[in-house]
Amino acid sequence: MGPRHFLVLGAGVVGVTTAYKLAANGHRVTVVDAEDRAAMVTSYANAGLLAPAQGYAWASPSAPGLMLRSLWRGDQAIRVRPRASWRQWRWMLRFLRECTAARHAANSAVTSALCQFSQLHMNRIVRETGVRYDAVQGGLMYIYRSSSGLESADSKAAMLRQRGIRLERMSGRDMLEVDPGLSRIAGDAAGGLYAPGDESGDAHLFTNALVERAEAMGVTFRFSTRVTRLVRRGSTIARVETDQGDMTADDYVLCLGVRSPDLVRHLGIDLPIWPVRGYSITVPVTDREAAPRIGGVDYENLMAYCPMGDRLRITATAEIAGHDRRFTQADFAPLLDKAQAMFGHCADFSNPEYWVGLRPMTPHGAPIVDRSPVGNLWLNVGHGHLGWTMSGGCAAIIADLVDGRVPNYDLEGLRYG
Repeated sequence: MGPRHFLVLGAGVVGVTTAYKLAANGHRVTVVDAEDRAAMVTSYANAGLLAPAQGYAWASPSAPGLMLRSLWRGDQAIRVRPRASWRQWRWMLRFLRECTAARHAANSAVTSALCQFSQLHMNRIVRETGVRYDAVQGGLMYIYRSSSGLESADSKAAMLRQRGIRLERMSGRDMLEVDPGLSRIAGDAAGGLYAPGDESGDAHLFTNALVERAEAMGVTFRFSTRVTRLVRRGSTIARVETDQGDMTADDYVLCLGVRSPDLVRHLGIDLPIWPVRGYSITVPVTDREAAPRIGGVDYENLMAYCPMGDRLRITATAEIAGHDRRFTQADFAPLLDKAQAMFGHCADFSNPEYWVGLRPMTPHGAPIVDRSPVGNLWLNVGHGHLGWTMSGGCAAIIADLVDGRVPNYDLEGLRYG
């Protein structure tokens, strides 16, 4: 196949990495997004972890209990805020069906393998472009407060170790040797699992730096342009309607996160994606010697932390609510209390930057990366809480599929339908 013109819908980290891969293969690429620059929604203030060793599906045997308790307790890692929406209830029923031990293991095998594959492509992009994004490559630490939690995690990690992902079990003292910035935590922890191959950084900085490299390759970005409708003629997309006029291309790639299902429903395409709210705060580091050197996750609070230059990003909570991103400071109270207990000695929490993002979650946790039932429309959607980790590999898969090549990856679990 010769070069074609692709219109990539969405300029988050998934859309921009897809555009970069398509342009690298010689195609003409235009990217359209409603925001005034790239990575302003889900990718703006995410956890910052590039974490194959965290690649488990969220639908697990413990999830239903967390969801039920969240109806009267606000401190649960997975929370439900019921809405008068049959789509939310339908998604939750699908999610609950995935919460058996067998389904969790099968889904986690898919997501963790994709994360591992994607890390190779992300590292390739970084080598090719030289983009800077407050990257830290010293691994990530997964912390467990209880002995039972550590034992369970260590046993569960056997699946990842079989795939070649390094996870080293550590005592509190071992953790401090790897990261002296965990002095406030290590004494209260039963131990941790250290993943030396995991990484971290700022997805927003990465994505916008990659925009500059993509523009140098000839990619056109149309910001402040909201996609309103995909118009089908026969078996293909004829044009995309936007609030700035119609746009056409040979092929179209859907990378619009939580907006994706509504845009293709009238085409007969059912994408099982629901927005899951995530909360983050970013605070300045006041004592770099006392601050954590690498990122990680306090697993029993499901709270991630990540040093980003002179800042510290802390994220938590999976809230199954709706598309509303509004918040009050009170919404962050549980996260702030836990974060200050852990890092109040090395960061200034007096004026945190608050952020609420919407993760585009599928019930099983894996994205949909495939040709759609409409001939010239491709899907790269539903990456959930692992969007940055998965973005490089998913972009590579799409770049192979559109050129008629068999991807160097088994697409079982990623296909549409």
